[in-house]
Amino acid sequence: MGDGPLVLLLHGFPQFWWAWRHQLPRLAEAGFRAVAMDLRGVGGSDRTPRGYDPANLALDVTGVIRSLGEPDAALVGHDLGGYLAWTAAVMRPKLVRRLAVSSMPHPRRWRSAMLTDVKQSRASSHIWSFQRPWLPERQLVADDAALVGRLVRDWSGPRPPDDEAIETYQQAMSIPSTAHCSIEPYRWLVRSLARPDGVQFYRRMKRPVRVPTLHLHGSLDPVTRVRSAAGSGEYVEAPYRWRLFDGLGHFPPEEDPMAFSTELVNWLQDPEPDR
Repeated sequence: MGDGPLVLLLHGFPQFWWAWRHQLPRLAEAGFRAVAMDLRGVGGSDRTPRGYDPANLALDVTGVIRSLGEPDAALVGHDLGGYLAWTAAVMRPKLVRRLAVSSMPHPRRWRSAMLTDVKQSRASSHIWSFQRPWLPERQLVADDAALVGRLVRDWSGPRPPDDEAIETYQQAMSIPSTAHCSIEPYRWLVRSLARPDGVQFYRRMKRPVRVPTLHLHGSLDPVTRVRSAAGSGEYVEAPYRWRLFDGLGHFPPEEDPMAFSTELVNWLQDPEPDR
């Protein structure tokens, strides 16, 4: 929606592009070209048998920027989409104009928290459970993907998405192969921790982010602890702004779309965001 500088929106789990329905018109009204894409294997994207490591998924994102005929984009990512936004900003810095991440620490910060913080490891118990073969996929789609609805409600603060939105996410997860493709990135994140490809990836992520960065987080997020996300600024060698939304959980773009959109638009329009 809209015309102007490109803002590319990346959804998280267990959602698809529709998670940004509130932000798309707001960004367009503010003078941006707002585009929300489905990550690989979700929604209308191809369900490929491989390629769910963050490097490949981030290259999907930068490939979309090029396919839209744009020289660069402001990347806005939530949850897994945030992880990929961090990654793309490091791997293809010339294609990322600005970076905004919600509910996800920098990949190296995420890795450290998962391995050293027992409370964070417990909060991310779903990621550990995804390491089992086949069973997680079956659980996600059972009873019309009822588990998706429970996860969205449990991970939200006191203002979760409404029943209609949750039903939409359940329907999207019920599309054949979507559950498997949604889980595969999390399998890579854990199984690669001690593998050469994982070690190489996290070594590569030592390179700092050199674009203005906005980091958004809900104070009641039960999946990614505030303590885990805070501190990601050490990997940013550019203006870095931290914004904590009081009373929101893991889905700020939907729990309080007005506050989230206002913060995002004001920051995108600020020609010199300060540290």
